[in-house]
Amino acid sequence: MTTTAHVIKTSLPTPPPPVETLLKTVHDALAELKAKDSVEIDVRGKSSVCDYMVVASGTSTRHVKSVADEVVRFAKKLGVMPLGVEGEREAEWVLVDLGDVVVHVMLPRVREFYALERLWTVGDQHPDYIASDE
Repeated sequence: MTTTAHVIKTSLPTPPPPVETLLKTVHDALAELKAKDSVEIDVRGKSSVCDYMVVASGTSTRHVKSVADEVVRFAKKLGVMPLGVEGEREAEWVLVDLGDVVVHVMLPRVREFYALERLWTVGDQHPDYIASDE
């Protein structure tokens, strides 16, 4: 017995929206459902996967899933169909891939454990100048 595979349409409009527009849309979606502690990380030059990551927290698995769904809904208004959405079943960490912007919505304990902000900003801060005694 065989079943027909479901095809999920994933695409970016031609031309895709400017990354600044996509970031604003993501932030608007996060604000709409009151996501907590959103952080935007510029990963240009560090990753070939995307230009920006946005990390935000939800207060429960239901909230995490709803926030991720809102990001998808807002992106579709720009004509952007997500290239992928992962983690919706457990909804402790949902990733929404919008091409140039990847959004991570996480429970606070999961966010603290994986520490994506620290991982992707290592080396961005200049070391403190230590004066030598002369």
